[in-house]
Amino acid sequence: MKIPLVLTLLSLWVVMVVSQAADKASKGITYDGRSLMINGKRDLFFSGSIHYTRLPHEMWPVILDKAKHGGINVIQTYVFWNAHEPVQGQYNFEGDYDLVKFIKLCQEKDMYVNLRVGPFIQAEWNHGGFPYWLREVSNITFRTDNEPFKYHMKKFVKMIIQKMKDEKLFAPQGGPIILAQIENEYNNIQRAYKDDGLKYVQWAGNMAVGLKTGVPWVMCKQKDAPDPVINTCNGRNCGDTFTGPNRAHKPILWTENWTAQYRVFGDPPSQRSAEDLAFSVARFFSKKGTLANYYMYYGGTNYGRTGASFVTTRYYDEAPLDEYGLQKEPKWGHLKDLHSALRMCKKALLFGSTSVEILGEELEARIYEKPGTKECAAFLCNNRTRTAATVMFRGQEYFLPADSISILPDCQNVVYNTKTVVSQHNARTFSISKQANDNLVWQMYRDMIPTIAESPIKSKTPLELMSTTKDTSDYLWYTTSITLTREDFPLRSDITPVLQVANLGHAMHAYVNGEYVGFAHGNHMEKSFTFRQPVNLRLGTNHIQLLCMTVGMPDSGAYLEHRLAGVHAVSIQGLNTGTLDLSINGWGHLAGVDGEKQQLYTEEGSKKVEWKTATGQGEPLTWYKVLNYLPLTLAVVFNTEQ
Repeated sequence: MKIPLVLTLLSLWVVMVVSQAADKASKGITYDGRSLMINGKRDLFFSGSIHYTRLPHEMWPVILDKAKHGGINVIQTYVFWNAHEPVQGQYNFEGDYDLVKFIKLCQEKDMYVNLRVGPFIQAEWNHGGFPYWLREVSNITFRTDNEPFKYHMKKFVKMIIQKMKDEKLFAPQGGPIILAQIENEYNNIQRAYKDDGLKYVQWAGNMAVGLKTGVPWVMCKQKDAPDPVINTCNGRNCGDTFTGPNRAHKPILWTENWTAQYRVFGDPPSQRSAEDLAFSVARFFSKKGTLANYYMYYGGTNYGRTGASFVTTRYYDEAPLDEYGLQKEPKWGHLKDLHSALRMCKKALLFGSTSVEILGEELEARIYEKPGTKECAAFLCNNRTRTAATVMFRGQEYFLPADSISILPDCQNVVYNTKTVVSQHNARTFSISKQANDNLVWQMYRDMIPTIAESPIKSKTPLELMSTTKDTSDYLWYTTSITLTREDFPLRSDITPVLQVANLGHAMHAYVNGEYVGFAHGNHMEKSFTFRQPVNLRLGTNHIQLLCMTVGMPDSGAYLEHRLAGVHAVSIQGLNTGTLDLSINGWGHLAGVDGEKQQLYTEEGSKKVEWKTATGQGEPLTWYKVLNYLPLTLAVVFNTEQ
């Protein structure tokens, strides 16, 4: 029997179409309740947060190489809106902000990328990543069902996604981006916005999915993430605290495992042991987790004015790679060994059926076995925090230190225990270069302390700090003047008038007639403070000069656009005529300090003023300069006190 040629060609065409459709379906990123799948293949993902903005771009290859050598196969980074669009409509993707270059470099290193677009990121980053100009949009309320905010948010997100598409950086295009995140820990503030919060989170998720990136979107700490967005866990122990995805068909993902804690001024160093970190990760993978991200794997530095309120310039220095990019041992090495051990269990973890065997009080075995094969992996868990134990598992005895997990990739032999550290220990030390510090010649320049006549922004009352500086400087001068007669002074010589200032934050230096009076500040938990200091006043005109400052802008919480800082109320107490309220006395304001505007901290800027040889202690508000010849560097220090 002969088959007609037309029918044969038609059959071949159908086979080709079906084959192409199946091939297309197998490419890209999909997921089910077990794991993410890249081009149809399951894998285990060990992710590390490295932010391109927190290290010089010259260091990117070095840090990525060290992360890869440590067993990391996914790089997670935020996208920093205020870095890329500091002025509305004016974009910056150059140098340390070259996001495309960073992502392409990750691909060159054979690592995937989780792009946390946000665009609210928190991240201990100034203003949570929002550019200042967004505060001045008419009728705007951040992060809620507010049309002005949604318009600008969507515009930025679309721009970033299109940039990624144009460079073919999403996985279905052959790029490294396998996940993207919209919003960030919104559940922390959702209740503040009531029904509008619920509407917003649904809108944000659906808006992101509608951009058709070809990769899954995630929302961290968001139980009501709309399908198909995956809700993920942030925290230190997601293996025990995460209640799981909000749908059975979504995988278990951990977007932030805090390797320590970021530092704020006034707090002691934060530490987290390598053993505790390893336990949390082993626990997570033993309970069907397939992607765990270290936040941070390399923290780096908050350069310039990029850190949020009271956050130090050193960011997550206790991460596996410290601020300088040095391996923090034993943390880096212990985690590298953990990743190797878990990879030995990959087939059983991804394709096996799971069971739990109780071995005693707070003792258990979590087992993964693939039916019909020899694939078997076991996690022997001692959840006792203080006492070790010896357990029997499949006819063999195993010793388990307290608060530890042993990994058996063949259900027989222990290749790793979270409490048993075999990685070397190291300590970071510094030595002072005698050659670099010999014959240093310090010079000094006194900055201007303005009067009200020299402060161009006038108002009856003190103005709010952040809305006056507009994020161009941390500093704002508040100046006023009073005229005193002899009748104003106390009759008793032992009574000194007191200057009192109620300040909404964050810190303040006070001067009277150009003479330094004192300093006061708030803290990370309570930004506001009250300044009280005795002051020497004189007959006639007296100038009150307050140099107020923010230590970064806030980065979290509801109604971020309404946060306040700066002088609130001012009075002089102890005068013979009673307390003098200066709050409505008429005030002048001057944003920034003169040396900052002239960029005295740069080589060219330092040439703009006349420096004097430093002799002992300088006057208030003084810049100090020294030229160091090894290597040739210019160091300029700004001192606001005497």
